[in-house]
Amino acid sequence: MTDQETHDEHGHGGTTKYVCVFGALCALTLTSFLAAQADFIMATPQVGWTVMMAVSCMKALLVMGFFMHLLWEANWKYVLTIPATIMSILLILMLVPDIYHRTDHYAEERLLHAPALETAHHGEEAGDSGEHNGVAHD
Repeated sequence: MTDQETHDEHGHGGTTKYVCVFGALCALTLTSFLAAQADFIMATPQVGWTVMMAVSCMKALLVMGFFMHLLWEANWKYVLTIPATIMSILLILMLVPDIYHRTDHYAEERLLHAPALETAHHGEEAGDSGEHNGVAHD
């Protein structure tokens, strides 16, 4: 059996498929660049981030599927990736609210030792006592 017969038997296709994927990756990169430059998309940060993440995910799927040959792997790949994906999504969903609201209930002592940006923000609300990061200023 020659190398070409083995290559065709696996169904990986020829260079045309990889050139098409490369073209799609270039088009998606151009799309994300133009989206970043478009004022009507970036006027709302949530829309801008959604567009950029969608394009990034499409590019990642193309790379994983074609250049990492995952399209031609056996079905065991689902046994590994689906539980990992579910756990990742659940971890993100559980941590985002905690991280977002972590400074809402700081005690005064903890607030004094918080990073500078958070101290400056909460120091104004709590009545700035002249102390930042635990150091008294004269």
